[in-house]
Amino acid sequence: MTPLAVSMGDPAGIGPEVIAKAWAGREAAELPPFFAVGDARAITRVWDGPVAPITDLREVADAFGSALPVLTVEDGGEIVPGQPDADGARCALHSLELAVGLARSGAAAALVTGPVSKAQLYGIGFNHPGQTEFVAERFGVSRDNSVMMLAGPSLRVVPMTTHVPLAQVSSLLTIDMVAAKARATVRGLRRNFGIAEPRLAVAGFNPHAGESGALGREEIEVLEPAVALLREEGIDITGPFAADTMFHQRARAQYDAALCCYHDQALIPLKALHFDDGVNITLGLPVVRTSPDHGTAFGLAGQDRAEPGAMMAAIAMAASAAAHRAACPHL
Repeated sequence: MTPLAVSMGDPAGIGPEVIAKAWAGREAAELPPFFAVGDARAITRVWDGPVAPITDLREVADAFGSALPVLTVEDGGEIVPGQPDADGARCALHSLELAVGLARSGAAAALVTGPVSKAQLYGIGFNHPGQTEFVAERFGVSRDNSVMMLAGPSLRVVPMTTHVPLAQVSSLLTIDMVAAKARATVRGLRRNFGIAEPRLAVAGFNPHAGESGALGREEIEVLEPAVALLREEGIDITGPFAADTMFHQRARAQYDAALCCYHDQALIPLKALHFDDGVNITLGLPVVRTSPDHGTAFGLAGQDRAEPGAMMAAIAMAASAAAHRAACPHL
């Protein structure tokens, strides 16, 4: 079986710890073979389990049963858990770049990315809003045609705008953009989750979905025309709905994914329901990419307190999505 590549993220964060703990729990969680990409010292600083340095991915199959395979990139400098620096940011970026290349070449079955510090990356010249946009660019996929989905056992959400100031969201929402995000979401649900006829619901931008224009016109001028256009294309999409009534249990049963207008509108309900097992999966790419839905948590690093549930869920979802794609390569 082709293994999964897991980039460590910032070596001073909790990425190395949760990757190691995911390996330790591999049998109970039935995780497939995977290998970490980064500075192996980041793992040995926070974990005393077995590590197997590798130089060839053919070594993963033999090593995985008894040790965590680690494909080492350049030195991450003086790694101190909880104390990020520029050397660690460069190591995180190079680890991500190598892992992306391995997935793109087919040497890795899927890509799982550990958490990075955007502030540290910006300090070394990184100019993307986040890893999602970086990975999409490396695969030649435009931002409108790549979609960041957050998924847990009972909810999937897509923020149609991501890491931008709230004051800019209204100007970024257009009929074409909403339609592009919806189409990519439908294709992603079919390819990665095996849902033959996906159902989408759109959250309104304003309170009470605008109250027929009394509380804002984004619903009338953008969201409603986009929904009408998509329904003409045969997509099962409804809304826009008042966002405060979309995420209770009965409402969630009516759709497979919710399209949300801005970052927190999507992530607050997802994290309220699935803080420990939420997964970020990028739709619209030629390969599977997932990541745990949490950050670097520098305040927890090195204390053996980080919970690996989200990383384990990200690895499991990557493997499942890769299997769906392999079974239906025509989608």
